[in-house]
Amino acid sequence: MAETLLIDHVGQRGDGVAIAGSGTRYVPCALPGETVEAEPSAGQAGRMRLVSVLTRSPDRVDPFCAYFGRCGGCAIQHWRPDNYHAWKRQLVVDALARAGIDCPVGEVIDAHGAGRRRITVHARRDRDGALPVGFTAAGSHAVVPIDACPILDPALDGAFAAARAIAGLLGPIDKPLDVQVTATDNGLDIDVRGSGPLPSDTVTELSRLAGQHGLARLTRHGELVLMRRPPQIGIGAARVTLPPGSFLQATVAGEDTLAARVQELCGKAKRIADLFCGVGPFALRLAARARIAAFDSDAGAIAALRKAAAGAHGLKPLAAEARDLFRRPLVPQELNAFDAVVFDPPRQGAEAQVRQLAASRLPLVVAVSCNPTTFARDARMLIDAGYAIDQVTPVDQFRHSAHVELVARFKRKR
Repeated sequence: MAETLLIDHVGQRGDGVAIAGSGTRYVPCALPGETVEAEPSAGQAGRMRLVSVLTRSPDRVDPFCAYFGRCGGCAIQHWRPDNYHAWKRQLVVDALARAGIDCPVGEVIDAHGAGRRRITVHARRDRDGALPVGFTAAGSHAVVPIDACPILDPALDGAFAAARAIAGLLGPIDKPLDVQVTATDNGLDIDVRGSGPLPSDTVTELSRLAGQHGLARLTRHGELVLMRRPPQIGIGAARVTLPPGSFLQATVAGEDTLAARVQELCGKAKRIADLFCGVGPFALRLAARARIAAFDSDAGAIAALRKAAAGAHGLKPLAAEARDLFRRPLVPQELNAFDAVVFDPPRQGAEAQVRQLAASRLPLVVAVSCNPTTFARDARMLIDAGYAIDQVTPVDQFRHSAHVELVARFKRKR
């Protein structure tokens, strides 16, 4: 049954939130002050589907993408940019406040740049036997067929065509097929997950498709199928050949913005540990003026970082070690050898490592996070151990979504 709801504010996931007599309602694509008609979404308590906007907010704008509202990739395209940026900043402020942290939070830096350079495209056989290829709908495994996405880097222009060709060749598909596509300086790098073993005739056909769609490399579950040229990106003075399916910051501008902020906050530190370093977006830049010890659980990323550092000119010594920092974090005796530590963990944060940082005598910690909630938890531990947090900068490289990055600095005061 449809309900008439007054939207109070926009929540953490980008939904309009209404406080109804029978409980809280979450309405996608609704804005504060609007009166809307909405009906329940099947199987999701409190989740609603927007039927119509009865009273329109003056801050509402028309979405620029024809798929908005069906595709689950974007949560907000319908809000004026200044309101949207204020909301993103408030996500960070609120997460800190819930942890009892009161500190200055800067204005949001827009780091969308040319757009996102990596995506995962899904192929799912539907009940009618069709094979849609695109992104999943919000809160669903159903695939919305996508021909083009306006928030992607132009270097990904051929991603959907390539994914459709690969999915069509590997069908019939009895289980979900995921195609991760990364734009590199040498062409598209694709890793396919969900397919079975590939017969030789299929590999031959994939080779033809690779040439047709400008692929640099194709892997299956990280194993090489074919490589026409090594997929590389530039980081500082280095050239990095990416491991299959490797993590990268979502946009080039995002990586550049975060790295510049990290370099600035590290100041004159000469011995720096880079924890959860990946392929080295911070380490390879910081090594231009400091000795670096880099750590990550991804052995492929560490190997790529070592090779890139060895081939670059003008860098200080950079040591890279494969180490699971969740199971075997650096302990105080190791941490005390550095002037500064940079850490950029996955969304779950770095609780085990932060406990060791809190017990160390390290004078400076620079934290990068893609999850304000787990960042606030980790920050609380550092503050309770005698660190002062003096700068928090939100960075928006996932424009139109509910995700926000941040960079912060901690200095030991006792």
